[in-house]
Amino acid sequence: MNRMKVENVMSNTYVVVDGLMTVAEGILLAKQKQVKELIIKKRHDNDEYGIVLLSDIAKKVLMQNRSAERTNIYEIMTKPVLSVSPDMNIKYCARLFERFGISRAPVIRHGEIIGMVSYNNIVLNGWQSLDIDK
Repeated sequence: MNRMKVENVMSNTYVVVDGLMTVAEGILLAKQKQVKELIIKKRHDNDEYGIVLLSDIAKKVLMQNRSAERTNIYEIMTKPVLSVSPDMNIKYCARLFERFGISRAPVIRHGEIIGMVSYNNIVLNGWQSLDIDK
């Protein structure tokens, strides 16, 4: 039976940035930290986190011939970001990803990011709990 939780498979490698950062700065930071997304911090307590995937940069900046040096992260982010609880069963996390067409999400506990989870994390780190027969 699949009882593995998101907190058991998530990555603790993530980067939180200010939305005013340029896309060029974001690319350098993502490369340096070896992450595939940038989480945009809240501007105040009642705000929500945003997210920019590397694929967003390819689609919204490179493909559209925009300048990475003159485009700010906030201009291309998705906000609010869909997040998951560390206590969520990985099976339901995978279903949530499928339903909303996403491949990764921040893991949030008490309003703070504690990690990132992706399909890769679920499969590679949670495979022991997968019931292959069902």
